[in-house]
This record gives sequence, C-alpha cells and structure tokens, in this order.
Amino acid sequence: MDISLKNKNAIVCGSTHGIGKASALELAKQGANVTLIARNENLLKNTQAELFNDGGQTHDYIAVDFNYPLKLRDEINKFSKNHPVTHILVNNTGGPKPGNILLADINEFTSAFSAHLICNHILVQALVPGMKEEKYGRIINIISTSVKQPIKGLGVSNTIRWAVASWAKTLSVELAPSGITVNNILPGATKTERLYSLFETNAKGAGVSIDVIQKEWLKDIPAGRFGEPEELANVIAFLASPAASYINGINLPVDGGRLNSL
Repeated sequence: MDISLKNKNAIVCGSTHGIGKASALELAKQGANVTLIARNENLLKNTQAELFNDGGQTHDYIAVDFNYPLKLRDEINKFSKNHPVTHILVNNTGGPKPGNILLADINEFTSAFSAHLICNHILVQALVPGMKEEKYGRIINIISTSVKQPIKGLGVSNTIRWAVASWAKTLSVELAPSGITVNNILPGATKTERLYSLFETNAKGAGVSIDVIQKEWLKDIPAGRFGEPEELANVIAFLASPAASYINGINLPVDGGRLNSL
C-alpha cells in the first residue's frame, strides 16, 4: 500500500493549532512539502520550524486572514504563479461562535459562509488547474459531525457545515475524471482549543462546572474518551495518499462512534 507523500506538495489551512497543525506535521512526516496557511505569522514560523524535513523537503507559509477572502485570493494566485503545483489541499477554518440559531445575527451567517465556503472555493479555483495537469489531486475538508447530526447550541456552524459538505460533494463529481478526489473529514469531540471553548460556553450557560459538561459529552462517546488531533491527522494523511485514489465524495466521521447514524 502506497501512503508515501514524497514529492507531493500540500497546503494546510488553519495549520498553527489543533487538527490543522497536527495534519501539517503528519503530511510532512509522510514526505510532503507543506505550505502552512494561517493569520498569525509568528505562530506560522514556529509551526514551520516543527515540520519534519528529511533534507530534501521545502516548507513555507502564507500569512492571511480568512475574514478577508479577496486578500486570500490575491495571495494564493501569487503563490501559484511562483511555486510548483499543489497536489494536496486541506481546507480547515475555525468554527463560528456558538449560540442558538434563532438568536444569530444575519451577519454571523454571511461571515461564516465567507470564511468557510467562499475561501475554500477561492483556494480550489486557484489550485485545481495544477492538479489536473498532474492528474493527481486531493482536496480534504475538515468540517464537523454536524453534517450528519446537528449539534445543540451551534446553530450557525451547523448551517454552514452543511453548505460546505454539499459544495464538496458537487465538486467531487466534477473533478473525479481528472484524478482529483474531494472528501470531508467530520471530527467528533477532539482535544482542541475549540472543544474546550465550547465546554466553557456550555458550562456558563447551564450554570455548572466545565467538568460536568465534559462528563455529559463523554457519555455519548462509545470509545469513552475525546479524540486526539493526531488521530484525525492520520486519517487525513491516508486520504491524501495514492492509496486512497478510489475514495471520493464521502463524509467520514472520526468521532469514536458518537454519531447515531450510519
């Protein structure tokens, strides 16, 4: 089974924290040249320094804020003109703030739609021509299990994640003849800053301790624990590899069995 990513070029978004960072580290470990994307240049430099390098790999970064999609478009177009073809794109953006959907301001929807779906689309439009030339492409979107089962208290996020999933499925059909796959990873409760932020918000809203909220969440996970970012990264690295060439257009939960649906 060929899971090596040697001589492959990857872009990983949101790659200074959590699942994004773990994915960048794993792709580099498997041999890929990795370009990090995030908004904090200092954290990008720190993460770049952590990437495995066998001596022949080249890693770099793009500092850009997904709240400014036109700036992202300018940066990725400039990058594409001056760098080799990108074979792997990992789309990953921080989730919208929690809250009930009825109370959400309309600007929360438009901002989240822009930062997630529009920015994903900008990256794909810039990078797919090169993937087609190489007859190799892997577009992997880190979304949420809310695609299959809405999560209470995440009204805006639930809505936008569905939009991204539908966009990705449509794209997978269009790009498959070119040797490009498009798949979605649906993380369950994973040990990231986002998860602990949700615990804190839920605890304040319910007037209980964070420990109480954590125990409530754990009751719904058959594995009996929260996921590690590295466990998500392993799945992403596999989907990015030649071995995953016939996996396309799927929503893959990585959640310890929490979802009640198939």
